[in-house]
Amino acid sequence: MQIDMNLLPLFVAVAEEDNFRAAADRLGVTRSAVSQGVRRLEDAFGTTLVTRTTRSVRLTEAGERLREALSQPLSDIASALDRVAAEDEPRGHLRVAVTSIAERFLSGPLIASFAEAHPKVTMDVTVTDEEFDIVAAGFDAGVRLGEVIEQDMIAVPLTGDQREMAVAAPSYLAAHGTPLHPRELVHHRCVGWRRAPNVAPYRWEFEENGIPFDVAVEPQITTNDLRFMLRSALCGAGITFATEETFRPFVEDGRLVPLLEDFLPPFPGFYLYFPQRRNMAPKMRALIEHVRRWR
Repeated sequence: MQIDMNLLPLFVAVAEEDNFRAAADRLGVTRSAVSQGVRRLEDAFGTTLVTRTTRSVRLTEAGERLREALSQPLSDIASALDRVAAEDEPRGHLRVAVTSIAERFLSGPLIASFAEAHPKVTMDVTVTDEEFDIVAAGFDAGVRLGEVIEQDMIAVPLTGDQREMAVAAPSYLAAHGTPLHPRELVHHRCVGWRRAPNVAPYRWEFEENGIPFDVAVEPQITTNDLRFMLRSALCGAGITFATEETFRPFVEDGRLVPLLEDFLPPFPGFYLYFPQRRNMAPKMRALIEHVRRWR
């Protein structure tokens, strides 16, 4: 493996500053020179060393290994550099941030089959509905609805189009009646969702004659846990609202009844998203290919 040793100080500066501009100022060169130098180094190793977006910079697992290698005595660096290069076999640790409503990803079979196929890859799946920069937070990838993914991310479809669904148990509808228009929901007991205690409950979104609108229901029960919301609805606690695939098995067996379907059009579904594609680590490439096959 031929490495231009003059590029290593550029990488060290980026690793220590966590910022390309700051690294360039420290070395007295342009930001472009630092960025191009790190990219040449990545091409030499055949793997991504630094994950960068328009918002943040973070070392990958390979980048951390290189930083560790460069902290060793000079006599050990040559052999350590060889260990930084990417291997063909997927291995290492993957951190993925997943929205709680991504039923396809979280249901179990997708990740179980990935783990079976790639035993040397470990996974940390964090279920969260907070909105944040996954790169700055140290995640390799995320799963969210397509309409809320940042423009500088690469997105791979996990599902097709989705629909929201309002549902209730037959026992609730027998006792309280069936709403015929979304605006009638304010007169019903509802089970709502919010992503955090300091955030207002999610406004239920509908469409009529091509015009979108939302309804600010006043839930009697509010939660940030999709499973609790589902269980409450199954027990007759009220009408609730989430993506169709969350409720579909319970609608099919009659335990939940779909409501207001004429007011709920399709929208872009869930995506696995991540920064940049060049010199991608085999572990990440394996997850992407698995998601594509699974769909």
